[in-house]
Amino acid sequence: MSDVSGTTPDLDLDARLAEILQRIPYARFLGVRAELAGDEMTAVLPFSQHLIGNPSLPAIHGGVIGAFMEMTAVAQLGLSQLSSATGLVRQPRTIDVTIEYLRSGRPRTTFARATIKREGRRIANVQVEAWQDTRAAPIAALHGHFLLGAKDEA
Repeated sequence: MSDVSGTTPDLDLDARLAEILQRIPYARFLGVRAELAGDEMTAVLPFSQHLIGNPSLPAIHGGVIGAFMEMTAVAQLGLSQLSSATGLVRQPRTIDVTIEYLRSGRPRTTFARATIKREGRRIANVQVEAWQDTRAAPIAALHGHFLLGAKDEA
């Protein structure tokens, strides 16, 4: 199904999601990308040697995992705020996050999915889980609050 411009809505959302991630310099440095399947977004952190924090294990640096989950939350909020006419009003801003590291992030691709628990006019409450081999065995979880851009502030 095509819209008036001749593009399919899914391709438009993919392009907007890529735009959201391109606005974050650290996401570009880490190589973060996102995949849409229906109404669910999965963020992907491909393994690279520069992500290793503890070479004796080896394990992905905890700061990389935390930042990856925070970017996942921001991207999910950005998707929820998109308007077909205006695009992203303002990048959501982090108020606070709490991260639980559940197991070591091994040197392999990491995935994350965010769930918006509550979204008001100004504040959103988001939870994120990151995993590697199976979603049932998360390596970390994030709970955060984010400041949303009001449409009249753009």
